Amino acid sequence: MRVVVAGSSGLIGTALVAKLRRDGDEVVRLVRRPPQGPDERQWDPPAGKLAEDALDGVHAVVNLCGAGVADRRWSQARKQVLLDSRIEPTEVLAAAVAQHGVPVLVNGSAVGYYGDTGPGPADETQPRGAGFLAELCTRWEAAAEPAKAAGARVALARTAQVLSRHGGLLGPLRPLFALGLGGKLGGGKQYMPWIHLDDEVDALAFLLREDISGPVNLVGPSPATNAEFTRAFGRAKNRPALLTVPKVALQVALGELAGEVLRSQHLVPKVLQDNGFRFQYDSVQDALAATEAR
Repeated sequence: MRVVVAGSSGLIGTALVAKLRRDGDEVVRLVRRPPQGPDERQWDPPAGKLAEDALDGVHAVVNLCGAGVADRRWSQARKQVLLDSRIEPTEVLAAAVAQHGVPVLVNGSAVGYYGDTGPGPADETQPRGAGFLAELCTRWEAAAEPAKAAGARVALARTAQVLSRHGGLLGPLRPLFALGLGGKLGGGKQYMPWIHLDDEVDALAFLLREDISGPVNLVGPSPATNAEFTRAFGRAKNRPALLTVPKVALQVALGELAGEVLRSQHLVPKVLQDNGFRFQYDSVQDALAATEAR
């Protein structure tokens, strides 16, 4: 299979490219600088430009573009960056997929679509939630519609927080927990969806090959509360994790983003499981132990 990957230099994209190549697929990476190898094609999403031969002979496109959501506080300018970094690339790729008749588009999205789902389990039929991330994900997914309208199979990968030894959610948490300064956020009863990086890229590869379209939750099979996650990460680091970060402190430090951190999302990967996908990591304890293994 010949696959074009946009966003191939990020945490997920780097791992996905490596996996696809191990599996024998040919990968073409979209880059914004001049190409430096035969596997690269240049594009400029804000200008709506894509190398003419970028999709020649391509069987599928994977779009993983997007600036980091939790990298800094949300100003209006930052919110616009988050929107533009997702919507502009998706519009360019969806139009190109439609024009070239590419049969498959796996488009990134996020569990932020659902907002706060409360304590009960929720799957892909859960309606859109409230808040900025829900709006962002809705517009992000809508930008892929031209590909669907042209007959492409479009899978929307609603990804949870990714657990990896190389970055993601654990990057900023690891030094705190290593010093015994880890702790639950607020009351800790809120569910936080997670997925190990290995399962994330396996699921994306699965979506390339299986006849699955529409929204797909890329989340671990055993939902965990923030308190459960905190205890599991403390055990993985062999350090106590007894502290609590009060809600008011999060609000002062993070502003509007604090509401997203404290929301509860008891999400389950129903579409993946119904289609026979098998996770490598069944629990957050196993996933965290693997990321911290020496």
